[in-house]
Amino acid sequence: MERVRIGCNYEKRPFWKMLLGVPLIYLPILTTVPFVIVGVLLVRTHLKYVGGMQIKSYGEFVPEWVSHRYRNSEQPTINVPWYHVAHYRIFWVFNCKLYCPLSVALFCYMSYLVKIVENWWCPFTHGRKHEYREGAIDHSFWHVDPAETAKLHPDDRNNPLWNEKEGR
Repeated sequence: MERVRIGCNYEKRPFWKMLLGVPLIYLPILTTVPFVIVGVLLVRTHLKYVGGMQIKSYGEFVPEWVSHRYRNSEQPTINVPWYHVAHYRIFWVFNCKLYCPLSVALFCYMSYLVKIVENWWCPFTHGRKHEYREGAIDHSFWHVDPAETAKLHPDDRNNPLWNEKEGR
């Protein structure tokens, strides 16, 4: 597995870059989350209106609260004087209980919904389509009408990602 290289370079970074880099983790969340929430609501409504059922909820993407390993008294703290905020409970509640799991869940949920939309409207195989497995559906838009299904390439007509029963 290829890995992103970050830990090996962290201690070599100038202090001012680390200081400027910290707020940059929050700005994208503050600027994108409202739009992603609106997008989730729109895409989910679209799927419901075209007949979508048994769509997972956002809550299914959020880890259980009790699955977090550390309690406040056990939280590791960073031994950097200017980073003393890491010693406060609010830091851990905000970052480890809210920011990380909820934002990752939101983006994973949006990805899941978009994969469903893609499988519904565009059941045509391409080199990365196998990655849409999480959004598998019973039948695509093109499988609803047998006349249209007959026009599809066999790989598209019989793909279990968007056709529950091959050769429908």
